[in-house]
Amino acid sequence: MKDDPVTQTPSSPADPTRPAGPPTPGGGAPAAPPTTPPPAAPAAPGKDPLRGSRTSGLWVALIGFGLVLVLLVVFVLQNTQEVDITFLGFEGRAPLSAALLAAAGGGILLTAVAGTLRILQLRLRVRREAKRR
Repeated sequence: MKDDPVTQTPSSPADPTRPAGPPTPGGGAPAAPPTTPPPAAPAAPGKDPLRGSRTSGLWVALIGFGLVLVLLVVFVLQNTQEVDITFLGFEGRAPLSAALLAAAGGGILLTAVAGTLRILQLRLRVRREAKRR
């Protein structure tokens, strides 16, 4: 029974978890606890404490917003020539960059309205289905 851990002496090289030294009286475990602390438990897989916080999301959004702002400033500075604009009977002159940004803003607004209406429609449908059950 040489490989049986119960019969090995504490100074046996086969058991690295036990400290080397003379056996304790009575053959039991050493009186003092080990001096090295147990290793820290690793974080649960899939949960990284450094990712996915609201602050990190805000930071990424601010960096993205800053980059878009720089690109818009460059766009405005490069497109300063005046253009004629006609829309639903209204006529006028405006810088090309202002006209294009206004058109893009209008498109974003129309898309947001359509998306909001669709979300409200789906929420209403879910509520109706929940009441039927």
